[in-house]
Amino acid sequence: MSAMTRRVVVGTAVVSLAFAMAACGKTGGDKDNNSGGKGKVIGLLLPDTVTARYEQFDRPLIEKKIKELCADCTVDYANAAGQPQTQAQQISSMITRGVKVLILDPQDSAGVKSSVQSAVDKGIKVVSYDRLAQGPVSAYVSYDNEKVGELQGQALLDAMGPAATPQAKIVMINGDDADPNAAQFKAGAHKVLDGKVDIAYEQSGLWKDNIATQKVNAAITQIGAKNIKGVYSANDTMAGGIATALRGAGLHVPLTGQDAELAGIQRILTGAQTATVFKDYQPEADATAELAINLLNGKSIASLTDTTVASGSGQKVPSKLLTAASITKANVKDIVTKYHLYTAAQICTGEFAQPCKDAGIQ
Repeated sequence: MSAMTRRVVVGTAVVSLAFAMAACGKTGGDKDNNSGGKGKVIGLLLPDTVTARYEQFDRPLIEKKIKELCADCTVDYANAAGQPQTQAQQISSMITRGVKVLILDPQDSAGVKSSVQSAVDKGIKVVSYDRLAQGPVSAYVSYDNEKVGELQGQALLDAMGPAATPQAKIVMINGDDADPNAAQFKAGAHKVLDGKVDIAYEQSGLWKDNIATQKVNAAITQIGAKNIKGVYSANDTMAGGIATALRGAGLHVPLTGQDAELAGIQRILTGAQTATVFKDYQPEADATAELAINLLNGKSIASLTDTTVASGSGQKVPSKLLTAASITKANVKDIVTKYHLYTAAQICTGEFAQPCKDAGIQ
């Protein structure tokens, strides 16, 4: 999910909220965009609709950049809606329809391996987007995910202040184990948190708000509400469910997140969430589109990648890793206004009008 940030320097490109959709394709399914196996067709497969970023930022930005770079290219889009089997079927359909390059954000990075192999066997180049799929992918674009976890862990410690002691009990709600990014976020957070606080309860929330709510309620029962001093949430979607659980228990403790979702920004303004991680989707989308076009045209991608990352199946994949930043109430105005994440009208509705005014967002 989501769910996604690594050094506290923000990527240089400015997020564009241009939502011009360059291609058809229904969420959770496939749609033949008249590819018919002919022409310059690039497949785009995203993993779920629960995490707001995919439909709001990733899809339109990737489609827009592809059309800028290749006016006669067609984007064939589908969303797995959180179902690995659906994504496998979508890949099979795109192979049949004759896509030339496949941009894939895997719902299950290990489970998709055979599908990736099938695509490559048909001469299709695969660019792994945001999450690294197993199998013979040609390139990978993401953020330095362990650094994201470090940012999250540090934001939690900073918010806890003097209460961050080796005896202070915190709850840790990680992402879906099927997502390799989740393990990297977790590793980065542990690097910062271990020895500084007591991780008294740690579970996967599967990138789902309702699962995260259940897990935190279980933690409250197990540990005792008064003993919980902070909660690490791997993304904003889960943080929303966690905030509900904390509110129900009468708890107001530091809570992290990731993806700078609108609801997450609003919770930061009201104090219901302490921090999120901002990943500038524009450079991630642009780099992915550029790689896809180069692969489509048989050109080298060496100048577009700056490192190599080993996948879970052992492939060493040419990669582009970007940098992210932590957002708290102290800098939310600067990030939101500089990068035009959301308009004031989107953020400052109803109960959020006064917190927006207090933060200088108008």
